[in-house]
Amino acid sequence: MAVKVLIPTPLQKFTNEQATIECSGTNVNELFDALEQNCPGIKARLCDEEGKPRRFLNFYVNSEDIRFLDGPETTLQDGDEVSIVPAVAGG
Repeated sequence: MAVKVLIPTPLQKFTNEQATIECSGTNVNELFDALEQNCPGIKARLCDEEGKPRRFLNFYVNSEDIRFLDGPETTLQDGDEVSIVPAVAGG
């Protein structure tokens, strides 16, 4: 099962400067593990010490925020698109 992952520029140093990569996983947690296998070091940037998604990153599955779905347990299907979007703040 292939899932397309959109990688933000600051994390592309882990993906050999690729903006999109394909990985597999039945849910977002498994996708994090697959990303770590393919791009060592990236999971520590995506997840905290407890393995939960970092608060300053937003994760979307097919444009739906996973916080409003099942969080990191959100199910993935073949062909889904996962976007990693850094939070923006300021004023």
